Amino acid sequence: MSLFISTAHAAGEAAQQPSMVANLLMIAVFVAIFYFLIWRPQAKRAKEHRSLVESLGVGSEVVFAGGLMGKITKIEGDFAVVELNRGVEVKIQRASVISVLPEGTLNNL
Repeated sequence: MSLFISTAHAAGEAAQQPSMVANLLMIAVFVAIFYFLIWRPQAKRAKEHRSLVESLGVGSEVVFAGGLMGKITKIEGDFAVVELNRGVEVKIQRASVISVLPEGTLNNL
């Protein structure tokens, strides 16, 4: 039993504290990982979605967050009136549009 205690005690004395530069370097590495793996890709997606929402126009065929597809018939500020079927229109927020479909997609479905 004393064999294990003396070995642990000897290892404790030989261990050194990491330097301040090593601590700062480790923090910098964590910040860089956070930036490149989390913050930057999310900002890129948000910028792409913002440009998609700004490019919406009357006649665009869209898919919005609820999974419904339709054609934009009118734009009213931050809202758009979408025709889902003949005579069926809904008003949605423009930000809920997740993609714009190629022209004629709705006719082929």
